[in-house]
Amino acid sequence: MPTIKPVPTLRRRRLGGHLRDLRNQARFSLETAAAAMGWDSTKLSRIENAKAQIKPAELGPLLASYGVRDDELVAALEGLARDAGKRGWWQTYGNVMAQVYKDHISLEDDAESTRIYASNLIPGLLQTGTYAREIIAATALTRSPEEVVALAEVRKTRQAILTRPQGPLELWAVIHESALYYRSAAHPPLMREQLRHLLEMADLPNITIQIMPLAATAHPGMLGLFEVVRFPQPWPTVVFLENLRGGYFVEADDDVKVFETAFDRVLAAALPVDDSRETIKKAMEGSTP
Repeated sequence: MPTIKPVPTLRRRRLGGHLRDLRNQARFSLETAAAAMGWDSTKLSRIENAKAQIKPAELGPLLASYGVRDDELVAALEGLARDAGKRGWWQTYGNVMAQVYKDHISLEDDAESTRIYASNLIPGLLQTGTYAREIIAATALTRSPEEVVALAEVRKTRQAILTRPQGPLELWAVIHESALYYRSAAHPPLMREQLRHLLEMADLPNITIQIMPLAATAHPGMLGLFEVVRFPQPWPTVVFLENLRGGYFVEADDDVKVFETAFDRVLAAALPVDDSRETIKKAMEGSTP
């Protein structure tokens, strides 16, 4: 396994950024805020830049100095501080995974729901192992066969959030009908197995799958894949976009609202759930046995 670089966890970076925003809202300089805690300004700077951790017990006094009285927000930040130093299972894959993909998995791990529009393929959270390996091999152009296997393993392990005992992730996926008709020359049964898996996953109470029909009216999803990741309060919604070079996040409130509106319009153009299930069944019946 490749060497793991000591990159600050996404949780620590989110916590530091949130504390910086609260300090700026209170109109405190770094020096003033640090002095109120009896700290050197370097310590607070390192916390805000995710280079050092803050103890949960230190958060209450710091937030009180900023005038924060929201008990729910304080509790949420204390929880994030407790978890900030934890390294998720995905960190063990070292440099096989790009940092943005580790951040993506970390966000999904903390999320309460995610909404995905997939225009050309089955979303990663719903892929079988065989399908994942074939898609990764075709799209991860610089990867060795060993890395493809490792990335497919990551993708399958990532799916555990859909069936975890405590608070499984709620998934709402809209998949374009064309993705149901992919045919594998190397593994003829691949798509039949994948479509059966889709139907099985759709039976779970926390998963909704709809199909965008070939004859759909124009909709925002025509521009490509996007994922809207939602968290418990007070954490803001984040959008993840993916392409051949990797992915990136959209976090500005106005930009996120655009994608939330886009997903609502995608839903309006998609088939109802029952009709979507029948469409998947028909595609499976027509696939190579």
